[in-house]
Amino acid sequence: MAKISRASTSYTSYTSATTSYPSNLLHTSATPRPGTSMSGATTARPKTRPRTATSTIGGGDQQIICAISESRGLSPIVGLAFVNLSTTEAVLCQISDTQTYVQTVHKLTIFQPTEILFMNTAAQPPSKLFSIVNEEFRDHIRVTTIDRKYWAENTGLEYIQHLAFRQDVEAIKVSLEGNYYAICCFAAVLKYVELMLSVSFPFHSLRIKYEPSEGAMMIDLSTIRSLELIQNLQNARSKDCLYGILNQTLTPMGARLLKSNLLQPSTDSDCLELRYHALSELEHKEDVFFAVRQALKAFVDVDRVLTAITIIPTRLSIQHAEQSINNVILLKQFIKSISSVYEALGGTTSGLIREIRERCSPDKYFDTEVLIDDTINEDIAYQSQPLDLRNQRTYAVKAGVNGLLDVARQTYKEANADAFQLVTDLGQTHELALEMRYDTARQYYIRIDASELEERSLPEVFINVFRKKNIIECQTLDLLKWNQKIVDSHHEVLQMSDRGVRELIDQIRQNMAPLFKISDAIALLDMIASFAQSVTTQDYTRPELTQALAVKNGRHPIREKIYSEKYVPNDAYATQQNRFQIITGCNMSGKSTYIRSLALMAVMAQIGSFLPASYASFPVFHQLFARISMDDCIEANVSTFAAEMRETAFILRNVDKRSMVIIDELGRGTSTQDGLSIAIAVAEALVDSQAFVWFATHFRDLPKILAERNGVVNLHLSVDMGEADKMKMLYKVASGAVREEHYGIALARVVDLPSDVIRIAQEVSDRLTSNMEKRKKYSRTILLARRRKLILSLREQLVQAQEGKMQGRVLATWMKKLQDEFVNRMAALDADFAAAAEECEHEQDKASTAPSRSNRPSSQTDPVGSTEWSPDQRYEMTGALQSEPGEEC
Repeated sequence: MAKISRASTSYTSYTSATTSYPSNLLHTSATPRPGTSMSGATTARPKTRPRTATSTIGGGDQQIICAISESRGLSPIVGLAFVNLSTTEAVLCQISDTQTYVQTVHKLTIFQPTEILFMNTAAQPPSKLFSIVNEEFRDHIRVTTIDRKYWAENTGLEYIQHLAFRQDVEAIKVSLEGNYYAICCFAAVLKYVELMLSVSFPFHSLRIKYEPSEGAMMIDLSTIRSLELIQNLQNARSKDCLYGILNQTLTPMGARLLKSNLLQPSTDSDCLELRYHALSELEHKEDVFFAVRQALKAFVDVDRVLTAITIIPTRLSIQHAEQSINNVILLKQFIKSISSVYEALGGTTSGLIREIRERCSPDKYFDTEVLIDDTINEDIAYQSQPLDLRNQRTYAVKAGVNGLLDVARQTYKEANADAFQLVTDLGQTHELALEMRYDTARQYYIRIDASELEERSLPEVFINVFRKKNIIECQTLDLLKWNQKIVDSHHEVLQMSDRGVRELIDQIRQNMAPLFKISDAIALLDMIASFAQSVTTQDYTRPELTQALAVKNGRHPIREKIYSEKYVPNDAYATQQNRFQIITGCNMSGKSTYIRSLALMAVMAQIGSFLPASYASFPVFHQLFARISMDDCIEANVSTFAAEMRETAFILRNVDKRSMVIIDELGRGTSTQDGLSIAIAVAEALVDSQAFVWFATHFRDLPKILAERNGVVNLHLSVDMGEADKMKMLYKVASGAVREEHYGIALARVVDLPSDVIRIAQEVSDRLTSNMEKRKKYSRTILLARRRKLILSLREQLVQAQEGKMQGRVLATWMKKLQDEFVNRMAALDADFAAAAEECEHEQDKASTAPSRSNRPSSQTDPVGSTEWSPDQRYEMTGALQSEPGEEC
């Protein structure tokens, strides 16, 4: 999210390129819409949308209009209203955002609207929010301003009363109570759609929902890319991403829902538990699972069908009549498919699955089914081939409804028969094997195998000749005439059928709400069944939602697929007393893969999926941040180091105790000293944030400096160097910081660097190591920190035991073991204190004859039990690693 940092830029010099329509309704900063009168446009809108993490996931073909308004003050409240004209759905949001408008930008990034509306007063002079949005999205999203009078709360409430589904009106009003800005945005966007786009909605036909921002985990674009949630980093077309791995859906609705959940994982633990239970039931009941998967194969993209039926055209045409019949046929197929799902879910006990089954019960769509059966022939089904589809449209409406319609159908039938007879006669006359084909552009045409004309030329009666390989395609004048007659008779049938079809659609519109809810239920069922498919083919386990992160034999879901025979599972454990985990190890040891696997499993847990592990428990995270990539940001004209500093600044401004953060190789883009200093400072800030953090680094001093901080744990990836001139990566996480300090020299020896160079490097390394060891002394502050950390760890384990399920002898045995371990570790610390005191006396006797070089007070406050350390105490550990003998005492 390198671009987010632009929010701190001054906006006083920003100039808006807005012009006005004659109607004085709107102003825009982009090229005018075709057919709309507008002058003075100074910027051009690109023909194609850039390939971003969200625009490449399939949402680019939807038309979404968004309106934004904001309050004034230090903690701005932002209202948003999205109206998707492609699916007739409206989403209202009201966000308590920060001054950088991070959540607002995130919401816009997720929905990717085609046009964003602001009040004209927000652009003159430009507000901070207007400037940020215009700067972030102006290259691929139109930014428009309209008059302030259209942002009216009463108008918005009237639209909700008139357009929302009847049974949802009151619930929507309750959810929107107090959300003034969201309601005003809804009024503005619908007024714009009516006046400028000439689109209106029938009464009670619009799906409206309020979506609070706190209902979903926040994941920024940089994290979406680096974790490969939607798209593979190396190959955009590859399915080796989390979406590609989990997407076993059978319906377009299910695929869209899965994609939306990956970008916005749920933070509702009750909802997640319902999904886990439903998935577990599908996993264990194979007959239900296979019946559901079989039933889902018959479903069409009903969202698009219902949307097309909902929208009222302003001008009728033959094309619209064709599409109307197609939509009714598709809707008929959808309704006929629901019963198989209802039957497949019989006997299930999961609350979520039973709710889905209830939504699919026959009484929910019986009225619509009767309406369709009264008008459409029973044996009509949607066809994918052009000729079959044309025939289905011709005979869709039942016979006997209109006598002229039956006559027109007879004309159509006879014209088709005459065209076929014409081709048969041509083949006999010219002694050629002719094959009749059809496509939408050419209608009927003739195909001839080239081998038929090896010894003679094509007769002159054949025209519009097209040759490709061993095939010749052509037509004749008579065939063209019959094509035209068939088209005319087909159009006549459509015109006579259109009146009945339009009456049918008008009646269907009155029963749209249950159909949309059935579509949502089918999408959710398809997503859960897709997870069940992954569970049956992979070794996945059901996660638990707790306050601790605990994983046994966890695996990277993407890498596991690519390297199924090589992947080594790992364990993980994190609580508040183990919340900041420093991962060290040599290059290629698996640090990045380990921390990414934890982040991916967190996302999977919060969309309702099972996880690639033998056991897993996760807390519910509200934010996920990743600082991984090491690429230069060419678009922003910044280096690797500048890019990682921007992303790190974004994380530090927004992280809190409900966040999960993974950071890989921070500070490697600058000098070693500066990089270590920045890594220490960032690590300190993240420790204080109380977030769960995994910090992979090559700085060997970092785990030593932070080792005694409360909440810090040191881990490393093991490497086997038992054989000379060989390194074997074990890819296994072990406790403690990395012990081998000469991985670089060992790796240089493996790749056959000259022996003299390696010998000199080894000598220099040994000398530096020896000097460093001489400086390391016992530190009273470090020992006190260890004691404090041990006591806090004991307290956390006792709290977990109190909240856990252990009882009786099991609990007593565990408590005795915990007591023995605590006593032994405390005795070891007391021994270290005694050794430190003895060495301190020795050093003081030794230093009594020399001038003192330290003015530091000899007394130190015991930090055990305190909540904050002073700067001197905090960084005394750093001094202990670098001080000369005698100074620490």
